[in-house]
Amino acid sequence: MKCLPLLSAAILVAAPAFAEDSSDPLKLTLHDWSGQLITTTLMGEVLKAAGNNVEYVQADYIAQFAGLKTGDLHLAMEIWETTGREALDEAVGTGNVVNFGETGMNAIEEWWYPAYMEERCPGLPNWEALNDCASEFATAETAPLGRYLGGPVTWGGFDDERVEALGMDFEVVHAGTDAALFAELEAAYQRQDSIVLWVYAPHWAPAKYDGKFVEFPPYSSECYNDPSVGLNPNAAYDCGKPTGPIWKAGWAGLADKWPNAAKTIENFSISNEDMGAMVADVDLNGKTVDGVVAAWMDANKGVWQSWIAK
Repeated sequence: MKCLPLLSAAILVAAPAFAEDSSDPLKLTLHDWSGQLITTTLMGEVLKAAGNNVEYVQADYIAQFAGLKTGDLHLAMEIWETTGREALDEAVGTGNVVNFGETGMNAIEEWWYPAYMEERCPGLPNWEALNDCASEFATAETAPLGRYLGGPVTWGGFDDERVEALGMDFEVVHAGTDAALFAELEAAYQRQDSIVLWVYAPHWAPAKYDGKFVEFPPYSSECYNDPSVGLNPNAAYDCGKPTGPIWKAGWAGLADKWPNAAKTIENFSISNEDMGAMVADVDLNGKTVDGVVAAWMDANKGVWQSWIAK
């Protein structure tokens, strides 16, 4: 992915560089979905406004923790409770990564189907109904198994493990990109085709399309870590995904090297509603990430200026 261009200087309020902060670039990670690019760009541009030098670095969602541990990467702005909490806890446990707190957004990532599928698959949203009508979701490539369209492999999420643990008659097929995932949803919805796929919030899709999340057995940390817990006594991941905050995480040395930036990062907070609207502007309205961020900053100067450490 190409580096994102700088935002127009017109929206940035002059702010003195803090003497305590290093002039070295603070490296923020970019991933492969629009919301994360928006969140990261917003954080980066606010840090620039505060006088910091910022660099954006492309990195895999889970693999980025290796760089955060060593200090080769410095800040990750979207670690989802739903898919990234185990990796985050492991990294924080080493002492080399710090949890900088919640972003203000709350996450759900789960199997989702259009409302018209309830006529074809009675019993939904209960997950057990999927096995009774797996053939309804089958494709030429997966038949006789149903197809579940998952997110890119780098997103994690344990969908393959869940299908095996729950004995589901489904094959997980991973979309190559975030854009491909939702392009397929759009096409299926327009044709009223059968589909069950990974959908997440904050995002525009659950608001644009009429549908529901599949209801799996309730999540617990024990379900993920102790095979004896849950419906299958011999396998972990036999439950739904967790829900909860989206976190900010960074290299443990960040606060020592950029103390004022660290305070600004901690202060960052944005709502699901604001983020969903910005993602829709990018994905549905064809606007650029930095253009959408610039517009939000111009309309919310009092909000982001209050994040900057004084």
